Amino acid sequence: MPAPESTLLQSWHHNAQSWIEAIRTGALESRLKVTDQAILLAVQGCQPEHVLDLGCGEGWLLRAQAERAIKAVGVDGDATLVEAARAAGSWPVHVASYEELVEAEVDIGSDYDLICANFSLLHQDIIPLFAAMNALLVPGGALMIQTLHPWTAAMGDYQDGWREETFVGFKGQWQPMPWYFRTLSSWLNALDMSGFRLVSLQEPQHPQSPVPQSLLLVAERRD
Repeated sequence: MPAPESTLLQSWHHNAQSWIEAIRTGALESRLKVTDQAILLAVQGCQPEHVLDLGCGEGWLLRAQAERAIKAVGVDGDATLVEAARAAGSWPVHVASYEELVEAEVDIGSDYDLICANFSLLHQDIIPLFAAMNALLVPGGALMIQTLHPWTAAMGDYQDGWREETFVGFKGQWQPMPWYFRTLSSWLNALDMSGFRLVSLQEPQHPQSPVPQSLLLVAERRD
């Protein structure tokens, strides 16, 4: 039986075109109403000049930052998504798996003020990746993570472990995707163990929703 991480990457290869369509047609209501704006405001609050979008997908966040005169570089593990980002005007965008980034097998640049991971940290062992990203930041640089809010996503099972996204209700042909759920303390411990200190925690929420739509963490490199 294949490891969940390999199945996760394979599901992205299968789902890439459907994902591009979903993002570009505004099919994800939570992103339109809450989370896209949340990360854009958080990035602007950091006033960066040089940003890496980790797991950039089809590049919407890269394009949004370019509109704000922020120099942004993207990286993603799926070639279809990277080509879509490039075709839409995002550059430079690199193809690299997280394992390749950990092993520094692909040069994606360095001296970043800010590294953003917007709903792109879905695998289990994130500490080596965080440590690799730490090394790409300037002194005092920051890592920004937006992810599913653990209390909202737990569905009554609040402990670290693999879950499955089936994309029920999404248009298109989708392959189920494994993803790793982690508690708030697990997120914070991973940051601490990879040389970061938390400086901001936000819980973006639509005013008409009883639960937060996401968890948004900003952690600075601990020099």
